Amino acid sequence: MSTSMLSTVFANTLATTVSRLPLPAIWTAGSAQQRTLILGVILAILSNLLFGVLYAYSSFLAPLSGTQVFIWRMLAMWAALVGYLLISGRLGFHIDKLKALGTVKQWAWLLLPTPIFLSQFWLFMWAPVNGQGVQTAMGYFLFPLMMVIFGCVFFGEKLSRLQWLAVGFAALGVGSEIIRTQSVSWATLWVCGTYPLYYILRRLQGIGAVTGLLVDLTIFAPFALVYLFLFAPSSSLSVVSGSGFFILMLAGLGVMSVLAMKTNVDASQMLPVNVYGMMSYLEPALLFILAITVLGNPFESAMIYSYGLIWLGIVFLIAHGVRQLRRAHQQS
Repeated sequence: MSTSMLSTVFANTLATTVSRLPLPAIWTAGSAQQRTLILGVILAILSNLLFGVLYAYSSFLAPLSGTQVFIWRMLAMWAALVGYLLISGRLGFHIDKLKALGTVKQWAWLLLPTPIFLSQFWLFMWAPVNGQGVQTAMGYFLFPLMMVIFGCVFFGEKLSRLQWLAVGFAALGVGSEIIRTQSVSWATLWVCGTYPLYYILRRLQGIGAVTGLLVDLTIFAPFALVYLFLFAPSSSLSVVSGSGFFILMLAGLGVMSVLAMKTNVDASQMLPVNVYGMMSYLEPALLFILAITVLGNPFESAMIYSYGLIWLGIVFLIAHGVRQLRRAHQQS
């Protein structure tokens, strides 16, 4: 049986199972558009919960360092992604898209965002266990606000009054934190300053999220193997190879990483942009809570003022999204 036939059988089985479940009336009686919206919200919540679990994952893999967990995660994620694409019959589709790139210049343009992607994934695994969990979570809070600014600069998008207020309060919050500490965390700046560039470059390239992810992971996989066998402490390999627990944990790390990315991409395609944008704040909120509670990263009471200004900016950005949704609903 081919992989495409397996994918069809799986989809039909899933549809039959869902139809037999005691689902709410809004699902069974609602329109296809309503069901798509509900499913998109469920997938968005699931992806944010998975990203939250992944944020705290490093702390359960001691004595591996954050960098070593990052290396193992990239390899496990690559294996899980290739396995998923093989089973679903979609690997050939993504390879064909890459074959269409015929020049060195096109490939160089494609690989330009890859270092940003890798650095962000490294920071995501390194920061929670090195006292930078709160600062990294704040970078993710600022990320949507920076996307608004980058959209204005690179694509000529006009800001509404609420968006200007959101950006203004976020700037006040960051400025207040700089004055208080006489510095600003490099982790915060790296997340909110470079991650938007990754998405903007991929958008300009017209490369889908899964294709871009496949390229990023495939390019990095050989370097990860070289690091593990030549540069990583010998204890890293011995700890993993000699423990069924670590093997299962790393396999779970790869599967959850791909599942988190897949559900996030699916949610972005099912939901209106404003709804998806508002749902994206679940992740940094969860990361922030986990950093303080589970991971024990420091949070000083003096940070409430500056962080409060940033959160106030987020409230205005969410209000802008709600207003846009109401206008769209009235026009439909």
